[in-house]
Amino acid sequence: MNMDSKETKFGLFRFLKSFGYAAEGMKSVWATEQNFRIHSFAGIVVFLLAYMLSVSAMEWIILIILVFSVLALETMNTAIEKAVDLTTEGYHPLAKAAKDLASASVLLFAICTAIVGTIIFLPKLLELIP
Repeated sequence: MNMDSKETKFGLFRFLKSFGYAAEGMKSVWATEQNFRIHSFAGIVVFLLAYMLSVSAMEWIILIILVFSVLALETMNTAIEKAVDLTTEGYHPLAKAAKDLASASVLLFAICTAIVGTIIFLPKLLELIP
């Protein structure tokens, strides 16, 4: 039996194809979502600052998790918005609520990330002041 056939739920070909779908999603969110690009740029700045300030390995782990979590949440927010748009014609208060709630989740996590980033970076930046 061919494990890569369309009749099976598992298989190497199907598994590898899923990476292509994920890449398409990343291209789409990059091309269509300004906030994703802003968060990506902010993440690059965070990583450069972390490198310049020689943060610890644990701090690197925390920063990597936070930056990629914000990007993942922004991507999920976009997916929710598109699903709502697909299923709703015109204005509907529940559609607005779903989109607003998804957006709020990104904002809340971005605020959390900024607080943690401040805790990590502020003492190191203050040490640089003569």
